[in-house]
Amino acid sequence: MTNTARILVVDDEPDVEALVTQKFRREIRKGQMEFVFAHNGQEALDYLDKDTEVMMVLSDINMPKMDGLTLLTHLGEDYQDLKTIVVSAYGDMENIRTAMNRGAFDFLTKPIEFDDLEATINKTLKHLELFRQLQREKAEAELARATLSRYFSPNVVKTLSEGTGEIEAGGKRCEATFLFTDLAGFTPLVEATDSDTIIALLNDYIEGVARVIFAHEGTVMKIIGDAVHATFGAPVPQPDHAVRAVNAALEIDAFSEGFRKIWNESGIDLGLTRIGVNTGEAVIGNFGGKSFFDFTAYGDAVNVAARLEAANKSLGTRICMSETTRAQISDFYGRPSGNLLLPGKSKPLTAFEPLTKERDALPAMENYRTAYSKLAEGSDTARQLFAALIADLPDDPLILLHLQRTLSGAINVDIEIS
Repeated sequence: MTNTARILVVDDEPDVEALVTQKFRREIRKGQMEFVFAHNGQEALDYLDKDTEVMMVLSDINMPKMDGLTLLTHLGEDYQDLKTIVVSAYGDMENIRTAMNRGAFDFLTKPIEFDDLEATINKTLKHLELFRQLQREKAEAELARATLSRYFSPNVVKTLSEGTGEIEAGGKRCEATFLFTDLAGFTPLVEATDSDTIIALLNDYIEGVARVIFAHEGTVMKIIGDAVHATFGAPVPQPDHAVRAVNAALEIDAFSEGFRKIWNESGIDLGLTRIGVNTGEAVIGNFGGKSFFDFTAYGDAVNVAARLEAANKSLGTRICMSETTRAQISDFYGRPSGNLLLPGKSKPLTAFEPLTKERDALPAMENYRTAYSKLAEGSDTARQLFAALIADLPDDPLILLHLQRTLSGAINVDIEIS
């Protein structure tokens, strides 16, 4: 857009063009202002349809074909960014009120006092510049926010842009629920597949997983290759962060299984997605310096979530969550997986597999829980109960796991995870 202020003068008096051009000759010569002319409201609208550079309209009221008040109505409907100064011999209060109600920025009476007109034009131009500057700043802010949203979670962007609680350098300790995902066998797949296919696959996969996390108002902390690390309950506190995380895990699982099937049918041997979920305290916040920051979390609760994700490989499951997460969900649908002896831990952690409400309601799941309780008690009947379940769910990973363990002489639910 040019720096010259283009002003449309709408007046049917024959000497107006010469008077205006003479009065503002210095501004015109310096390129500060440019005046164009129309003789009635309709001519003005026809001109504006072709010229998008007009910033201001100076309009008379009494004109043929279309008067100035009617023109104001059209300008208010179709050219809201323009500012209009009404210049008229009809300076009574009724016309002034009508003009202002229809969007006039100012009102001057004829005969024209050119010093007043110049002052009014300059005041209006300053207002326009301020208005357009605010529009530019708003557009830049929206662009910056949109750009940030491509790199950070909406929750982080919201906290940064709205100032609802600045993310403190170094962070603070709080309770949250952490979710880790990993795509099994992805590294060998990368080595055996062309780069264009891998890029398309990974972009769609990460987009799908992130979209689920955002839908449950979680925050993506990191994306490392095919792995996604997310948190619920920070930076925006959420009393139901455990519920959100588990629901997100189930939805990610459904998305990933459908996604895997599509790629498998196209000849790409895409592995399953393993998910770990844990609730606990961690130090969460902005770590780094003035030139770079990393919004992340540190603490044992985060490490346990990562280990639970890896534990799925030993269990044969796709989702593994901790007892601390289970304790925060009143209407929990799922089953115990086992007491896991995780690396670096002296005490076992009771793990669970969350289920959809429909799968949880299957009679076989209640029978599984009965068999599991017998195994936890050290009862010899556990082996027979797990064996009977094979007929109903022959491919169920936890049934197969515990049956194999009982056949090998296991008499409890403790499982060592390497």
